[in-house]
Amino acid sequence: MADNTPYTTQLQAGLGLVNETKTLLDLWSPGMSANQLHLVALDSGRFPTVTARRLRNIVVECFAPRYLVANGAPAAHLKSLSATLSTADLTQLMLVFTSRANPILGDFVRHVYWARYAGAFTEITNDDARTFVERGIDDGKTIKRWSETTMRRVSGYLTGCCADYGMLERGLRSSRRILPFRISPAVAAFLAYELHFSGISDNALLIHDDWKLFGLAREDVLEEIKRLSLKGLLIVQAAGDVIRISWKKTDMEALCDVLNQS
Repeated sequence: MADNTPYTTQLQAGLGLVNETKTLLDLWSPGMSANQLHLVALDSGRFPTVTARRLRNIVVECFAPRYLVANGAPAAHLKSLSATLSTADLTQLMLVFTSRANPILGDFVRHVYWARYAGAFTEITNDDARTFVERGIDDGKTIKRWSETTMRRVSGYLTGCCADYGMLERGLRSSRRILPFRISPAVAAFLAYELHFSGISDNALLIHDDWKLFGLAREDVLEEIKRLSLKGLLIVQAAGDVIRISWKKTDMEALCDVLNQS
């Protein structure tokens, strides 16, 4: 399940952008392209401190690659949930979609953040991120070698993004405290169903890389699935290494309706 998409510097266009994403979801409607959304956002008056060029970068380089993929399905689902789901839950979903669009962030969370977390470290530094970036470059994860300045900047983007998504302490600093971070039940339900509807088998679903963004190994994911079963969202049968799930919702829209009511 290795993602061979090369690492890029795209996070420089915007880190977590939690509030901006919520506003853009509010302005977006199904079928709207990134260029159309940019014009609507410009005319809305809801970004008074953002220049037109900066707003275009946010929409085209950040929002679109994260949420307008798959015919805008992520945007449609998050928009339907944004009124009822807590900001903390929405932020966890933003982490998933941002990590898919930016593999360098996903790998940093999986291999550095959770390694530090499990090792009882209290902080992650930009130097830790820099070591990770350098290793990625040495391993051929970028199309070409990055300059010293680019490596330093991207290292800061990685820790800053983790802070935006509630995993590290916020603020401008080179060393950030690690914060407690646990997947919420609503996010576990969303992710399980979204992976299922993408065509992933029940057994493969348990070891999908997206769960590792939350520090979850196969056994942890199975426990989350069992909790969803207790809530009546699905039925799970586990025997040894084989798992069978009866999915009770027929599509993501039906699941979002349930999550909005709970």
